[in-house]
Amino acid sequence: MIKSYQKPNVLWSIFLTIALATAHTASAQNRLDLYIKEGLETNQSIKQQNFMLEKNIYALSEAKSMFLPNVAFSTTYTKADGGRTIDIPVGDMMNGVYSTLNQLTGSNSFPQLQNQQVLINPDNFYDAKFRITQPILNAELNYNKKIRIKQVDLQKTEVLLYKRELVKEIKTAYYNYLKASNAVKIYESYLALVREGERVNKKLLDNGKINRTALVRSQNEVSKIEASIVTAIKAQESARYYFNFLLNRPQTDSILIDDITALPDDNNLLDENIGNREELSKLKIAKGINEDLTGLAKSYLIPKVGASLDLGSQAFDWKFNNQSRYYLFGVSLEWNLFGFGRNSSRIKQTLAEQQAISSQTDYVQQQLLTELKVRQASMESAVAEYKAAQSQLKTSQTYYTDISKLYREGMSIYIELLDAQNQWVDAQLQANIALFDTWIAFTAIERANASFNIQ
Repeated sequence: MIKSYQKPNVLWSIFLTIALATAHTASAQNRLDLYIKEGLETNQSIKQQNFMLEKNIYALSEAKSMFLPNVAFSTTYTKADGGRTIDIPVGDMMNGVYSTLNQLTGSNSFPQLQNQQVLINPDNFYDAKFRITQPILNAELNYNKKIRIKQVDLQKTEVLLYKRELVKEIKTAYYNYLKASNAVKIYESYLALVREGERVNKKLLDNGKINRTALVRSQNEVSKIEASIVTAIKAQESARYYFNFLLNRPQTDSILIDDITALPDDNNLLDENIGNREELSKLKIAKGINEDLTGLAKSYLIPKVGASLDLGSQAFDWKFNNQSRYYLFGVSLEWNLFGFGRNSSRIKQTLAEQQAISSQTDYVQQQLLTELKVRQASMESAVAEYKAAQSQLKTSQTYYTDISKLYREGMSIYIELLDAQNQWVDAQLQANIALFDTWIAFTAIERANASFNIQ
């Protein structure tokens, strides 16, 4: 009788983990939830979108401030010489009168005057003032404020869209990492199994119980599994690098994993509601912005009314007194009555854009609905593959148990045992792949119907 060898406990634990996949729910993925939260807080793309949101919020504050008074200070100083003058014949008009008065009074109290030439350009003159302006009626400001508000909402939706896409990428990368990690464990457990077989076969060969073929085959199997482990580890490392990249962490950071052994909840499989998609929300907001742009184009029909108040001082030689100080209050009205077709052309542009947005909305709705149906079909296919893999796993395990028993009793050759082992391990790998493919397909559905709740 050929001596049997012990199966490693790790191999049995992995088999039990996969075989009991329908015995647990998957609601306790606490580590994944924490990773998603971390990713939403640290991802560079999300940070860039938040900066854009902050910019739009400041633009809205600017639009609101346009309704408030504006205070400005301005001053001018003029130094002039030459140029046009105004001739004032003061001497010609007054000197004869003054001479007569001096003769009558017997004095020189009334001097002779010179004719004057006054520069039109003010010389050594300053004008300093505070100007306060206040819009009273301005439809353009109202529409500009409405547009800015909607642009903030649009950017908020854009941030949410980036977050939703990031959640999908994080979850997909996480499941790919778990898939690769489990594959490494399966291969390592199988390597321990074939190495034990190699040890036993070598001992049996030394005792003349078997020929060299079984030993050579077991040695080849060890080499093959070692190569498979290297490939699986590289796949695991690549999955870890990408996952850490999404979370903006060092690529070599370790990843804590959840014990996922069950299929995802299929309550959302038949839900065809795409109303929560951010793409549709963006189009809805864009339509509102376009309507405001149409109103802005039509605002020329409403006159603009404003008021201004100047408080200042103006005088020569930098004098400042009661005579130099002044105030000037005014009310202005501006009404664009005719623009040679510019206004009507601008209105027609916004109306054409509005029709384009409506057409695009219909197209995007159909596109998103088609995407959801395709994702649901992929999920159904993944579930079917998982069930088939579970059936194959059970069959291969039974087959391996039977062949192992026959081999221990000397009624089967090592090649048959090795074939049963390979079938069993392949079934474990396929069950592992099928399990996480269902989660990846479910993540795609969450993205397609926007059902994941983003905090």
